[in-house]
Amino acid sequence: MSQEIDKQETTRTEARYDRIAPFYDLMEVLPEQQFSSWREKLWAQVPEGRLLEVGVGTGKNLPYHPPGAQVVGIDISEQMLQRARQRAEELGRPVELHQMDAQQLDFADDTFDAAVATFVFCSVPDALQGLRELGRVVRPDGQIFLLEHVRINEPEIVGKVMDVLDPVVVRLMGPHINRRTVENVRRAGLEVERVESLAPLDLVKLIVARPGASAGE
Repeated sequence: MSQEIDKQETTRTEARYDRIAPFYDLMEVLPEQQFSSWREKLWAQVPEGRLLEVGVGTGKNLPYHPPGAQVVGIDISEQMLQRARQRAEELGRPVELHQMDAQQLDFADDTFDAAVATFVFCSVPDALQGLRELGRVVRPDGQIFLLEHVRINEPEIVGKVMDVLDPVVVRLMGPHINRRTVENVRRAGLEVERVESLAPLDLVKLIVARPGASAGE
């Protein structure tokens, strides 16, 4: 069952990423030195076929797309997509790009063999609805691959600090820093196949899931 989205928060999210798009890659020069290896690790597990990349951003994942895959990329920010289009052209990557909200995907049920998102569901206003949409548009025998930074639970004091700082970080940069994404995947009705911790204190997780029986309902 489709859920009503918060249009005001969604509009703010779009405007926020349009605003930072010109500086986004520069802002992440240092963290991307580590992120790039995680991206490569995730995409090495993604099968060929018809793939959906949610939150394609400026196109940082383009070099890692499986050869021969038919990739459709979406992002809520047109300014980010402009940079992704330029990067795709420079790399010679035949990716189909669309401006679209992850909470309301304009695709039929069971359209894709797999879906991928890297550092995206920290920013989707209603993460549960976005994850339900992935479960809807991916075939029942397909897979969903997520690379996400999440709330640190141990030590708990660190998680509490993240909770306090979260509104400030969202206002300045966009992403939430205290999302419990593994739990959200399950709450969205998806079936978690495996979870791998990639950073100290379980800050970054690679999550592989499948559409569950209730996904998209």
